[in-house]
Amino acid sequence: MRLRVEFTTEPFDLDEAPEHAVVAREVIQSAELDAVDVGPFGNTAEGGADEVLTAVDALLRKSLAAGATRVSLQVNVIGAAGEGEK
Repeated sequence: MRLRVEFTTEPFDLDEAPEHAVVAREVIQSAELDAVDVGPFGNTAEGGADEVLTAVDALLRKSLAAGATRVSLQVNVIGAAGEGEK
């Protein structure tokens, strides 16, 4: 199964990316995901279910530890497992 995760972390700071936002982006960009898109008001990534769920776990733990007071996320099923996926 393939999943898409969309997320934001708060509190926002329009002048400079807060540490929790930087940490969240680093987690997603270093995960084994594809179609990663990071931006100032939202981030998305796609991948196999195991990879997305592992990344979401790390994202929540690390961004909260870095000062996030809220993490909003949505996970959608976007396709069946391809060949070689679990």
